[in-house]
Amino acid sequence: MRCVIARFSFDLIKDEVEKSMSGVKPEPVTEASVTIGRKQYPIKQVGAIITGQDRRDFTTTEVVRALTRLGFTCHPAPTTTPTL
Repeated sequence: MRCVIARFSFDLIKDEVEKSMSGVKPEPVTEASVTIGRKQYPIKQVGAIITGQDRRDFTTTEVVRALTRLGFTCHPAPTTTPTL
């Protein structure tokens, strides 16, 4: 599937995204995330790996849109409740 992330076109295939992320240890999830296989990764971590771009070059929304179209399940940022 062709998608545009940070003004660059990418041809992404679900199997290739899964292969790229295999063996990658997920960072702690503090923002929006995506489930790949049985692991949950931060969106920005996945975006950086599959595009080779710096995390500051693309938005979370761009990567969520692309991964959702590929059939991955994306999750919103976890909510934190203030402690009193």
